[in-house]
Amino acid sequence: MLLDASVVTRCRRRVHLENDPSAPDQPPGALDLGVEQRIADAAEHRRAVAKELGRLHGADWTDVPHGPARDRAERTLAAMRAGTRYISNAQLPSDEAGGRRGTVDLLVRSGDGYVPVLVVRHKVTDPGRGARVSPLERPDPGAASIDTARKVRPQPRDQLRLAHAVRLLQACGMGAAANLGGVIGVEADVVVWHDLAAPNWPGGRTALTEYEARFADRLSVATAAAAGAEPLAQPSRITECRTCPWWPVCEQQLRERRDVSLVVRGEDATVLRSRGVATVDELAAVPLEQAEELALSGVSGTDAILLAKAWLRDLPLVRRVRELSVPRADVEVDVDMESYADAGAYLWGCWLSGADVGEEPGYRAFVSWEPLPSDDEGRSFAEFWTWFSSVRRRAYERGLSFRAYCYNELAENRWMLASAQRFAGKPGVPTVAEVREFIRSAEWVDLFTSVREQFLCPNGKGLKVIAPSAGFGWRDAEASGENSMRWYRDAVGLGGGTPVLSQRDRILRYNEDDVRATWTIRRWMTTDAVHDVPYAGDL
Repeated sequence: MLLDASVVTRCRRRVHLENDPSAPDQPPGALDLGVEQRIADAAEHRRAVAKELGRLHGADWTDVPHGPARDRAERTLAAMRAGTRYISNAQLPSDEAGGRRGTVDLLVRSGDGYVPVLVVRHKVTDPGRGARVSPLERPDPGAASIDTARKVRPQPRDQLRLAHAVRLLQACGMGAAANLGGVIGVEADVVVWHDLAAPNWPGGRTALTEYEARFADRLSVATAAAAGAEPLAQPSRITECRTCPWWPVCEQQLRERRDVSLVVRGEDATVLRSRGVATVDELAAVPLEQAEELALSGVSGTDAILLAKAWLRDLPLVRRVRELSVPRADVEVDVDMESYADAGAYLWGCWLSGADVGEEPGYRAFVSWEPLPSDDEGRSFAEFWTWFSSVRRRAYERGLSFRAYCYNELAENRWMLASAQRFAGKPGVPTVAEVREFIRSAEWVDLFTSVREQFLCPNGKGLKVIAPSAGFGWRDAEASGENSMRWYRDAVGLGGGTPVLSQRDRILRYNEDDVRATWTIRRWMTTDAVHDVPYAGDL
């Protein structure tokens, strides 16, 4: 039984299914398109970084060619024994005794052995100070120093993968004395070094001790599954289920059982089962006066009971309050941003409505079609902010109130702040202080918060889930944030292809529908039509 590093961040039930000989040979669900695209992007990023490392290091660098895993492991081991300084695309020898197998993007000679380095397509640092980094020109711990402009961005998955590689290196006698691991992020400019033996995890744990505990558990689950023994992991709905190709198997079992995790996920479902509440029916039958005795952490006991009642009646929404309210203004702008992973925000879409401020109402798009990351992103953001600020100013000059709306402000706030910082000093780009002042003001309304506070949502609170209840539908049957990333790749010709102009039109239409959806939802929430949604007190 040999497992790779992915199992330590994977659902225990998925580990069971992937090692159960009675399970289907292939998961019945299709791989989530967004996940599929991120995998492809990551592979492309690794190839680009490997090419750059080869250019920088010449004879000190070698790449293990593709082929059977056994042959690649032998080549990797031979390169380590020869003392090759940098080994790319390494296949580590399997650890039969420990039950481990795996690859690593880069091995770096350090003292008496090797340290692993991952190449990932996400950010590994944030603005700040304290990150220990070394340049790509010398990507080894001996060249590392403290960066006064960066701090480490917590990425537990990266550290656990590095811990897996460290144990594999130690098993074949090629591990360095220091328990270090490095990561090259999406910017591909430095290696960020992690001390995997440092007690910087919750409870004073280290990345290595956390990894050991998780790996031992997953190995037990997989071993039991392979032997046909009593499963050590039963299905239970968690966040990961949304993108898991095994979800159809688990969903069928959960629905047959009417499992409580269908309405209350994660640890709360575990708590309820421990209290003898295993099904949605049993949860719905709990008297409301006993709700808080359930002692749940992710949701209140009252909400859990009402969610169960709504699920049994197949209700997509339930009103928490009899009369709903949404902050409104004379002049209103709905805002939706489109980004491409961590590379940047390429589109700011707006829907202007309300009183006359000298502009035609309707959709505006401020977009860059240069592949991200690009300085042109700063230009499109500046144009968005300039137009947005002019609408606010003209509203004030005419004695009109102003508000802007988004759906879940985390993404828009993140990229407004990041853009103000990255493109500081460019014409039209606001200061970080200006952006902070706006997003903290009453003029910036997160409609997601209004929905969460005033509705119970058994099927989730996403924009695509809520808008149909308000009577809104997207023109594109494949509309989704994940699909828009695939459309973006085509639209700008990422990967060397010719830009597909029709995909640009598709993205703009999708973005326009997103802002029209928020506009529709908040108008609906302030009309009598919303009273068609059942009130929780009547359940």
